[in-house]
Amino acid sequence: MSKKPLPAETLDVILRRATRGFCSKAFPATLDRLPGLKQDHIMEDPGQKLRRIREKLNLTMRDVQEAAEVIAERRRSPEYKLFIGRLNDIETHSVVPSIYRLYSLCAIYRLDYREALKWYAVSLEDLIGDAVSLAHESTHLLDVTQIEGDLAAPLSLDPGIDLKKTVFLTRAIAKWGIVPLAILTTLDLKTLRYGLIGSDDWNMYPLIQPGALVTIDDSRKKIVNSGWTNEFERPIYFLEHRNGYACCWCTLNENTLVLQPHPASLCLPQVFRFPQDIDVIGQVSGVAMLLDPELRRNTRS
Repeated sequence: MSKKPLPAETLDVILRRATRGFCSKAFPATLDRLPGLKQDHIMEDPGQKLRRIREKLNLTMRDVQEAAEVIAERRRSPEYKLFIGRLNDIETHSVVPSIYRLYSLCAIYRLDYREALKWYAVSLEDLIGDAVSLAHESTHLLDVTQIEGDLAAPLSLDPGIDLKKTVFLTRAIAKWGIVPLAILTTLDLKTLRYGLIGSDDWNMYPLIQPGALVTIDDSRKKIVNSGWTNEFERPIYFLEHRNGYACCWCTLNENTLVLQPHPASLCLPQVFRFPQDIDVIGQVSGVAMLLDPELRRNTRS
């Protein structure tokens, strides 16, 4: 009596049931990553890339472990150690190394740490944009002086544009950078400091509105009480005091520093003992802000 062949779908079900226990116990990590491996098979996995670099340098896993121990001893922290088992997980099972172990790998393999972070989808070049996108009520320093990398900026303008006149830059520039100050090409961005005006800081409104990004020249800290002919020429200072930061006009009278807001802001002046209670970080040299009257009116109310 001949037996009828099993349908293909039935055979598949039997094979799955027979191998389910073995696969789940022996290769749990691999099964968890199968969808990702199928989807991203074109891109090289960071662990595979690290293994390829190690092999190119003719280093064994034990070599890496011993080198990491030297780094851990120099750094006086066991977090930098890389045991063979952990290195194997990183290379073959897509385990993400800690910041300390990635540091050790970069040191051993002579890699750029920032570039290695990009392999794990962490781009430090995006840090400024993400920081600016988050609003804080208090005015504060934006400490990005150590952040390096290329800034996206306008590459070319229509040759028929007259920059002496007001122009619609959306039609003149193909692509904008993520940092508004990137368009201020006359500034030396590497030597300046940055401040972000708090969403609840109205002191210099309407000259500087809440949420604006300002550049600070910390080589110009001397308070001047005269020398301007209108409010646009009057120096604006960025200062630090016990309760935070301030961005204002200033008047210095012996040991008393008066922070003077713009009259239209309806904010009150503040008085500090100088220099005991307040420090001048520098003079505001540039401003980048969005002009949205409707948004300002809603925030103000």
